[in-house]
Order: sequence, then C-alpha cells, then structure tokens
Amino acid sequence: MFDPYSQCATRRGLPKEKMSENGIMSRAKVLTIDTMNPTVKKVEYAVRGPIVQRAVELERELSEGMKKPFAEVIKANIGDAHAMGQQPITFFRQVLALCSYPELLSDSTFPEDAKSRACRILQSCGGNSMGAYSASQGIDSVRQDVARYIERRDGGVACDPDNIYLTTGASDGIVTMLKLLVCGEGTTRTGVMIPIPQYPLYSAALAELGAVQIDYFLNEEKCWSLDITELQRAVNEARQYCNPRALCIINPGNPTGQVQSRQCIEDVIRFAAKERLFLMADEVYQDNVYAEGCQFHSFKKVLFEMGPEYAETVELASFHSTSKCYMGECGFRGGYMEIINMDDEVKDQLTKLLSVRLCPPVPGQALMDLVVNPPQPGEPSYGSFIKERTATLSALAEKAKLTEQVLNTVQGISCNPVQGAMYSFPRITIPEKAVKEATEKGQQPDMFYCMKMLEETGICLVPGSGFGQKDGTYHFRMTILPPTDKLKILLNKVKEFHQRFTQQYS
Repeated sequence: MFDPYSQCATRRGLPKEKMSENGIMSRAKVLTIDTMNPTVKKVEYAVRGPIVQRAVELERELSEGMKKPFAEVIKANIGDAHAMGQQPITFFRQVLALCSYPELLSDSTFPEDAKSRACRILQSCGGNSMGAYSASQGIDSVRQDVARYIERRDGGVACDPDNIYLTTGASDGIVTMLKLLVCGEGTTRTGVMIPIPQYPLYSAALAELGAVQIDYFLNEEKCWSLDITELQRAVNEARQYCNPRALCIINPGNPTGQVQSRQCIEDVIRFAAKERLFLMADEVYQDNVYAEGCQFHSFKKVLFEMGPEYAETVELASFHSTSKCYMGECGFRGGYMEIINMDDEVKDQLTKLLSVRLCPPVPGQALMDLVVNPPQPGEPSYGSFIKERTATLSALAEKAKLTEQVLNTVQGISCNPVQGAMYSFPRITIPEKAVKEATEKGQQPDMFYCMKMLEETGICLVPGSGFGQKDGTYHFRMTILPPTDKLKILLNKVKEFHQRFTQQYS
C-alpha cells in the first residue's frame, strides 16, 4: 500500500512512523539528536563532566556496600566552598533567615544590627517580601550599596548605581554580555579572546552562541602571567578568520590561581584601546589573594587612574559574585556586573534583555547587599564577622601554600604558587606508554590519568584538557577548599597515585 508520509519521510531523511505491537502508531520524535540546536551539542563543561558523573556513581556504589580501594569520594573538582566544609558567615545567614521569615524579628536571640539590616532589605521588596519580583536590574537600594562598595574599594572612583546590574551569579552577567557582543557571519563573526587555561563557562557560552573562541596562552613558566605580545599574536591571527571584539580577563585566575600586577592591567587596557576591544573583567575572586607581594587591582580603578584618554573611551564590564571569596555562598546565585562607557542605546537593549528573565533571585540580591555592606565598627555583629572572615581567608592562604609545597615534592608534578583564587593547576608528566593507551581508548591523556586516579583513590579532579592547555602539556585542576586534614589526605593520595602510575607505565 502506498504510504505518502513514508515516501516523503524517506526523501527528507526523516525517521518513519512505526506500528507498535498493540496497534498504536508510534510517531517519530520531533526533537532528536539530529534535529536539535547544533550549537548546544558543541557545549562542554569539564567541571561537571564525565569524571564527576563517575564520582557520583562511585558514591552510590559505596553507599550500597560495594567494596572499593577507598572509603569515600573526595570531590576536589569544583569551587563549592560549603560543600567542602567551609562554614557560612553567621551574620549573612541571620539576616537571610530574618528576611525569609520576618516573624523572627521579635526573637531576642538575633542581634539588632541583623534585624535592622533585614528590615531595610524587606522595605525594598514588593509587599515587604523576598517572594516578590524585583526590578529587572535589581533592587534599587542594593545597587546603591554595590555602588558605594565599589567607590570604597577603588579609593573614591565614582560609581553610578545606574551602571550596576544585579545578576544570577557572575555567570549570568558574563553570558548576557556575550549575547550583546556576538553578531556577524563567516569572517565577520564575533571573536572573543579568552585565556588558556580558562574557566569553561567561556568556551561553553561561546559555543552555544556560535561565536569564535580566540585563545591566548598564559605563561606557565612565569607563574601563569599574561604577556601582551601573546595577546597581539592571538588577535593578529584571529583577524584572518573572524572579527575580534572582546577580551576576557580572569583575575585572580581560574584555574591557574595567578594575580595580575597593576602594570599588567595597565598594559591590557592600552592593548584593548589600541585594538578596539570590549573588556570583560571576571573579578569574582578579588578577596582571595594569598601570596606575599600580590594585591588585587580592579580593572575599573586602574582604568580611571590612567586618565580620560582611557577612562572615557574603553568599554568595560566587570563581574563579582557571592559564590567565592570568604562567603562561598554558591547556591544563592548572587552577583553583579558594572558597565563602563557603554553606548546608551545598547544599554537600553541590555536592560530589555534582562527584563525577559524578570529578575535575578531576590535572596541572592539580599546576600549581595550584605557582602558589599557588612557589619561596621561599633555594630554588635562586627567582631564576630571580622573573626569569621579572617579565619576563612587565613585558612585558604595556608591551604594554598600547603598544596604548592606538597605537589612540588612529587617527581613528575610541577605546581606554580597559588597566588589567589581557590585552585591549583599543576603540570603533570604522563609516560608515553600511558599516552598511547589513552589514545587507543579515545581519551585525552590527562582524562585517562584523572579517571584512573578516581577509580583507584576516590579523588575527583578535573583534567587540564577541560580548561585548555598548550599542546604536549598535561595538567589537572584541584580546589584547595577541603578542610586541612582532608586536604592533606587528598594530597598524599595524589602523590602516591602519581608514583604508582609512573611506575606502571614506565
């Protein structure tokens, strides 16, 4: 019998409908792997990739009583501070509790400054409730507090609250800016310069948007420093196949942990001005600076101190978050971005784009307000706040130094100083025999290495290939967040595994 649909489907390469055993016609799926958005299939995010999926399986197997060479899985793959045991700041949680359940305002166990802060936040919310939508750009009073924080941080450089956009973590702001920047086709397609190694949010977002990723390599031999000659090489080569329009900087670095010098930042700003590039400064680790002689310099502060030639022309978006630093409040998804020198008409389009998602989570906005406006001297919570903040950052500094020291005792592992942020990105030597076996299995050598480590030790790290690295070099990223006693166990297991691995494949 002639089946016109079947004939048409065959011609178009579509799957045919089939009759099931119970006589019901089974229709072909509208959405299949072949008909879905092809850019989504190009998206990769190593931080929660195959290694982490296997780690979750191993945890389940352990809980079911299966025997393994280890008693627990230690996830050092992601900068999730509270999941790794870091304690939340008491004052922040007190205010958020009061905002979430205002009946607690009559509870005498809460300090008065926490209550007054909660009342101020609630008065800025529709219906005095965090359950109400806010303005798309964020709660006005919070944006004002962010602006005042930036002015204090940058030594008095003016900040207009109208240039502040509250976001769902820093990631939301970064992706939104990339959406505004991407346009063109073929050789006119927008190119975005990102550091290699990079945080894979950038490569994933660029793949999804169909933009061109322009790699510039950080100098591992000079503690992952940024070299302007490398930026120039990258942009010159890229202009042959795309239109470079933006330059992304991560400072302090993720996954590399470097802190850029003021001179470097000045050089980057001059380069961006010369090459007409939109600057994107990812500064979410700005409180995480540990190494002696290192200091965080915001791109905005340096830009304005360089004078009107740059301060009035270079377009800049900078990003901060509640997820990192001493707060570690990843789950609340709070953040902000500040825009400088943006065209007024584009700014209107940015506001329109953000209005589509209504508003960022209001609890995250409230938390951002507390981060930029913490307890002040003379207030009841000031002493405990400073004590907790100092203890957290001091512990991170000690763990950064411990990680570097232990890894550098292992033959075949080389770890640069962890100057800032929350990660180390050590270089590992993988024997040729192991490289060959990995290739035969269709795996990157450092993926092969990290997967074997996970199966043998329960340590979950992320292979350097997920962040980008120079050809012929291999790395892994690990967070320094575990408690000191667990971090020592982790580092010793890495050391022992690497020695066994090298012997096995030598």
